[in-house]
Amino acid sequence: MTAPHFDPDTVIRLVGDAVTAPSMHNAQPWKFVFHAGSGALALYGDPERAMPRTDPDHRSLHLGCAAALFNLRVSAAWTGLPVRVQLLPDDAEPWRLATVTIDEAAGTDHELASLHEAVRRRHTSRFPFSEEPVPTALLDGLWTAARLEGCRLTVPDTWHIDTVLGLVRDAEHREQIDPLARAETTAWTSRTQSGTGTRREGVPTAAFGPKASGGHASVRDFGWANPIPDRGWAVFEKRPQLALLSTEGDTRADWLRAGQAMERVLLQATADGLATSMTSHPLEWPELRWTLRDPLAAMGQVQMVFRLGYGPAGPDTPRRPVSEVLDIRE
Repeated sequence: MTAPHFDPDTVIRLVGDAVTAPSMHNAQPWKFVFHAGSGALALYGDPERAMPRTDPDHRSLHLGCAAALFNLRVSAAWTGLPVRVQLLPDDAEPWRLATVTIDEAAGTDHELASLHEAVRRRHTSRFPFSEEPVPTALLDGLWTAARLEGCRLTVPDTWHIDTVLGLVRDAEHREQIDPLARAETTAWTSRTQSGTGTRREGVPTAAFGPKASGGHASVRDFGWANPIPDRGWAVFEKRPQLALLSTEGDTRADWLRAGQAMERVLLQATADGLATSMTSHPLEWPELRWTLRDPLAAMGQVQMVFRLGYGPAGPDTPRRPVSEVLDIRE
């Protein structure tokens, strides 16, 4: 009896969902290779889309690729395909981050399938949220989402939130005075068009959101790198509702687990009617990242900072077409 394999049309649909995942500066640092003969679908990191100054060890690149992997898992479950994922399958191919195959023994994950409706609705929102608190029941659901992927989600206390916000401001200042970091941000937020007339990566100006009036916001402000005339101002929430995603270790495998947990949390939040954004820039400076952690937490390696609440969902951001990121081989 022949083992079930992916077919090319199914792979195209799965990758189409996968590439809606978030990534640092929307660089979309992933490549997929489908081996039709073996039926295996491989996920690769794309070093040409790495950021040597602000992500020198490729931690954020791994997170983005893993988020795409999670979307692929959700899409497969929604299609009714049980899959098995092997992380870092070959030491001789360090950029091969995962291999996905159909495995009937795995069974269909109906909880994953239920998140599919949120895959294309999830957007990063750099707009103000209301002061309405996120209910404890929803936060508990997000904690469970992270836990299902082997990670921990922590809602910081007031003192910890103040620490995080201080680190956000410090990171912004460091980036602005560092010419290499500034150049990377500028490159991924410029309005330079591609040869087809429309840029298919990076953060578009429509996604910058307004400038913060009356103080700092907890979202990353890309407008300093590429100022926009008449961008507008807004008052952001006084006490943002933050959550920290952490792992016990800080290896490449931990980053891949964290990226999948990150996307699971974001999709669950979207399904629950929450708006979300992520604050990663304090994590890009080693001297700041370690101070984000809760010293009493067992899982003390912070991998992402979420901002949660009720507000605009945020606009669509461009995506490269599947034909550009998927290679189908015999």
